[in-house]
Amino acid sequence: MPETIDLAPSLTAARPALAELPVIDIGPLRGGAQADRAATIRAIGDACRNTGFFYIVNHGVPATLIAEAFAAAKRFFALPEAEKAKIDIERSPCHRGWFKIGGENLDPARQTRAGDLKEGVKIGRDLPATHPLVLAKTPLHGPNQWPDLPGWRATMSDYYAAMAALGGLLLGAFAGALALEEDFFTPWLTAPMTTLGPLHYPPQAGRITPDQIGAGAHTDYGCLTILAQDEAGGLQVRRADGIWLNAPPIAGSFVVNIGDMMERWTNGVFTSTLHRVVNVSGHERYSLPFFFDPDFTAPVACLPSCLAPGAVPRYAPTTAGQHLLDKINASFTYTQNT
Repeated sequence: MPETIDLAPSLTAARPALAELPVIDIGPLRGGAQADRAATIRAIGDACRNTGFFYIVNHGVPATLIAEAFAAAKRFFALPEAEKAKIDIERSPCHRGWFKIGGENLDPARQTRAGDLKEGVKIGRDLPATHPLVLAKTPLHGPNQWPDLPGWRATMSDYYAAMAALGGLLLGAFAGALALEEDFFTPWLTAPMTTLGPLHYPPQAGRITPDQIGAGAHTDYGCLTILAQDEAGGLQVRRADGIWLNAPPIAGSFVVNIGDMMERWTNGVFTSTLHRVVNVSGHERYSLPFFFDPDFTAPVACLPSCLAPGAVPRYAPTTAGQHLLDKINASFTYTQNT
């Protein structure tokens, strides 16, 4: 019999209204009438300005590929810790590989004794040692670490490529929703810092408090995130008034959310929203977040359509690479011990 769960009241969440976490059919972005495309872009823009979270369906990524990626993730996380440690992220010069449970702490202010109750793998753009960005010692650029599992690299590489294409499609819609040309971001996508990060959350039972949950309350670091989640659920999104909403899995969908970089780029027009994972399913939870970020040197400063006449930008200018480095160094324990 599963162990009883005693959930702290602060970790409960409400059922969202449809408008709060809308489900958007993005088929028109992949081909269709101009009016339908424009309506889809408006719907995406509205979601980005409101909760900063929405679901997408009719996205074009085959269900078989998603299932294969989940199966591959489960195969890896089922390995003995000694095997997973062969690709430990601490062995990587470019933040690639496996991190153990507690290795990332997304809410250190509340999780003061331990990090998140999850483990994960970071898979980025796989660049050889001879690539110019690697030769230049550009942070966060280099080779992946791959486990010795037949077919694993091919499956994750195929999924990575499909998600990178989807991320580019969505970023074009973001530009349109910001009254920019849809190819506005294209010059900064020559070598985008796209990252696939399979995650495993063990079951959590007994007394569950904010001292340690699957993923502590946080906003995502970068531009946009595309998440595939399994049937275990557990994702929660905080509304502007502080109320937490459940974001349950919807068959055939991805969850998309805005990250801090996009909020910074848009001067707060698009919203980077706090979210967390509380796994009360009594089962293992697996998810496949994909982080879509531009080139390392991309300037992140207030976009021209996001500043009213006479207004002052809310954020100092930076670059995409420096922004991500600052966020990673604040959240991963191994970077703080070097």
